[in-house]
Amino acid sequence: VQLVQSGGGLVQPGGSLRLSCFSSTVALDDFAIGWFRQAPGKEREGVSCISSRDGSTYYADAVKGRFTVSRDNDKDTAFLRMNSLQPEDTAIYYCATVRVCRSSYFSDPDFWGQGTQVTVSS
Repeated sequence: VQLVQSGGGLVQPGGSLRLSCFSSTVALDDFAIGWFRQAPGKEREGVSCISSRDGSTYYADAVKGRFTVSRDNDKDTAFLRMNSLQPEDTAIYYCATVRVCRSSYFSDPDFWGQGTQVTVSS
């Protein structure tokens, strides 16, 4: 499984971005997708996930109500829409296939995208 990420960049506080995660080698519909981020000097944290079939989603408290995860299986692509971005959202964002995605948690990443930088600054 090879995941190719796009999106990200520099945005002002309050702005929006959309990240994409495309599976270039296999169909994505068999995999739950998780989104993670790692800020400088901090540990990687889980942000959101979306299940493979029934569309179940999970959001970390820090992003709930601001971020929306989705997927288009016909295009083998998952998305993370980020609204109302704040400086504390600055991080490298990664997508990954995950073995577990529930409404209350997700875990066990397997295959990772290359990461994309999101910087929120005025």
